[in-house]
Amino acid sequence: MKLKLFFAAGIAALASSAAMADGAALYAEKTCIACHGKEGKKPMIPAFPKIAGQNAAYIELQMRDIKSGARANGSSAAMKGVMVNPEGVELVTDKDIKDLALYLSKLK
Repeated sequence: MKLKLFFAAGIAALASSAAMADGAALYAEKTCIACHGKEGKKPMIPAFPKIAGQNAAYIELQMRDIKSGARANGSSAAMKGVMVNPEGVELVTDKDIKDLALYLSKLK
């Protein structure tokens, strides 16, 4: 039984490491860095949030709401354009959002 738990923990750690690496790459690829800063700590303007170390579930919810249009204000308009193009084509997937949220939550 202990051996199964050990392997399960190892697999979870590997999956988490892969998601972290994916999140770091996505952060640069999806241009998050332009508005939130290299490490999510220095936003381009004070109206944009510092997102490093934020709770992963909260970050994921905010990104999903921006993507769906449930959250639509002046600050989120630029981010909506990064997530979905004008024709409605998804540019950031649900997996991308999860990976980004995990990555950002681990930044200090």
